Amino acid sequence: MERKMRITVDGRSYNVTVEDLSEGSNQLYPQPGSMTVPTAPAAVAVAATAAPTAAPQASAGPGDVLATLGGMVESVSVTVGQEVAQGDVVVVLEAMKMKSPMVATRAGKVTRVAVKAGDAVEAGHVLVTIG
Repeated sequence: MERKMRITVDGRSYNVTVEDLSEGSNQLYPQPGSMTVPTAPAAVAVAATAAPTAAPQASAGPGDVLATLGGMVESVSVTVGQEVAQGDVVVVLEAMKMKSPMVATRAGKVTRVAVKAGDAVEAGHVLVTIG
């Protein structure tokens, strides 16, 4: 079944003819007078499960290494009890397909690792605590 429609793009109107190729209730556009648009349940389920969850946020202290940008934790290079020097890479974040190393802000022993690979973090999030 063909339908004639008018669309407006950047203030210019166009008359178009659209052919309905769907069968039964699998229509890709609403019926005339309807304000609802059918959704694909599988696409909604995928979108709901694909959203990463943010790691819990704690308050920052003097020995904390903070995320300088929001992104996903690519890897954690240290463990609790490990000695680090100032400038050592402790966590690698990935944001917009770029990997950014987060480095120790001072020398000392790692007392807490607050994130794991795959965690989503925002700028200012505590990654590692150095005592």
